[in-house]
Amino acid sequence: IACLVMYLFSEFDDAANLLAANPDATTISIDEPVEIPKNQHSRLQEPGREEDDELLGTDDSDKTELLAGQKKSAPFWTFEYYQTFFDVDTYQVLDRIKGSVFPVPGKNFVRLYIRSNPDLYGPFWICATLVFTIAVSGNLSNFFIHLGKPTYHYVPEFRKVSIAATTIYAYAWLVPLALWGFLMWRNSKVMNIVSYSFLEIVCVYGYSLFIYIPTAILWIIPQKVVRWVLVVFSLCLSGSVLVMTFWPAVRDDNRRIALATVGTILLLHALLAVGCLAYFFDAPELDFPAPIIPAHNGTTVITKSH
Repeated sequence: IACLVMYLFSEFDDAANLLAANPDATTISIDEPVEIPKNQHSRLQEPGREEDDELLGTDDSDKTELLAGQKKSAPFWTFEYYQTFFDVDTYQVLDRIKGSVFPVPGKNFVRLYIRSNPDLYGPFWICATLVFTIAVSGNLSNFFIHLGKPTYHYVPEFRKVSIAATTIYAYAWLVPLALWGFLMWRNSKVMNIVSYSFLEIVCVYGYSLFIYIPTAILWIIPQKVVRWVLVVFSLCLSGSVLVMTFWPAVRDDNRRIALATVGTILLLHALLAVGCLAYFFDAPELDFPAPIIPAHNGTTVITKSH
């Protein structure tokens, strides 16, 4: 211990001698902040750049997140390849559902909830639940509207399940496919365009349809005004998720093309909601008058027809 103490004192003496010989020498303290390089300082001063990175999800945190979560992908013909698309827990799914129902202004849905681990589990079951909800609610609505009419006989329409499944799954897959192809095409022409992956776009569309599940249940109420108010309310919530997700990706493109892209996204989304309401809930039912058929014994028989 004595030797160690003497050694430390000798080091301090050497340092003191060096400072005495050269008083202008620069000393560095570990408590002093590190000077920011000029290139980083200029980047921090760029106006609006930080906000754009937040919306588009192109900052360094995304790169670190993607590199940290990078996994060795299995061949597409194996079960392990498709298993990765359903590798989510209940908390992640619920968090993404809440994000689609309560969108935060100025926040990107992909960057906040999807990009770390995009999945198909939530979109698949949301679409499946929506299919049966619309079909069952449509049948119940038709039953309550005609309840008590002597000429009406309730018959379950199971074909509505297949029609609803075809419509909803086609929308949830074909529209994202078209949008993904469009963004890839525009990305080859405009360097600032951000192209989401196909899985991310499908994930956004799938979770955005969740709000229509409780809406379809409330469509059983036989009041057209209430139904259309519910449609507008659902469109505002789900449509805002789509706009806040895809507008930052196309706003650097030509102004007309960017507005037309967002307008087309909202138009197709509105057509899905209005079409489901009009076909499954507001479809006109033809009630034909009951024909009178004379019987052989002189009495008349009234039959029911629909």
